[in-house]
Amino acid sequence: MRRKINEYLLLTLKGMAMGAADVVPGVSGGTIALITGIYEELIFSIKSINLKALKLLFTGKGAAFWKAINGNFLLSVLLGIGISIFSLARGLTYLLEHYPILVWSFFFGLIIASAIYVARTIQTWNAGAVIAGIAGIAIAYFITVISPTEANPTWIYIFFSGMIAICAMILPGISGSFILVLLGMYPFIMGAVGDLNIPVLLVFVAGAAIGIIAFSNFLSWLLKNFHTLTIALLSGFMVGSLNKIWPWKEVTESFIDRHGEVRPLTERNILPGTYETLTGNESWLWGAIFFLIAGFVLIFAIEGATKRKK
Repeated sequence: MRRKINEYLLLTLKGMAMGAADVVPGVSGGTIALITGIYEELIFSIKSINLKALKLLFTGKGAAFWKAINGNFLLSVLLGIGISIFSLARGLTYLLEHYPILVWSFFFGLIIASAIYVARTIQTWNAGAVIAGIAGIAIAYFITVISPTEANPTWIYIFFSGMIAICAMILPGISGSFILVLLGMYPFIMGAVGDLNIPVLLVFVAGAAIGIIAFSNFLSWLLKNFHTLTIALLSGFMVGSLNKIWPWKEVTESFIDRHGEVRPLTERNILPGTYETLTGNESWLWGAIFFLIAGFVLIFAIEGATKRKK
């Protein structure tokens, strides 16, 4: 697909939004890709990186290889993801540390609207689609309540952590960062990103590359042969993930990070009034409602802008 320069810049911005979402445990970059209209092209483009395409590259047909994998599209999106992870993500981390309720409220509204938006693309909700949607809700909810394991940062574990986490990152509603939390690797990998620990990052990226190519083939097959059921399942994933994104939480278990600071490990959802009683902190109720509505409205504003453009 041929695009103009401004369209590639827009793809980079969408990639930056995906990258910012991917570093937040509980929010999926796949959700952002889905609501910004690049999800299926992303999956099919990644799938196209196969032995046939690699043969073109190794036989000196670089231009044909680049065209076969939709290279300009992938480069734009991946560039945005990279920029976000190594720059904007730090600002997002700051906001999560100082204004967590407002940030989670924004994402909560964003995910609710995203689930509605995706569900509306299904023209007929038959029995199969309903069952797939309910299954998606159950799977995502179960993932959010699993207790995290302890970290085991061997090279093999780092490699397989990359393979597993990247599969979740491209699934709407299932957060790759949260999968890293469950694997006990989130602080370790985030520390490697912050310290630019090249050996660790290379092993993790190698695992992620193999994982995403393998999984994208399976996902693209589902989208091609069972499109309605797959979309229903993905919308269910987003609904089920809301359990993790609920803004008011009580910490039930903590850990000490590499800087010696206490961080939450496991939490449970509580009501705003209970939050104030248990923590002694302000619940930011009205601010939370405002940002929840803002996140909700943003999705349909993007949808309206997309329709006008079309």
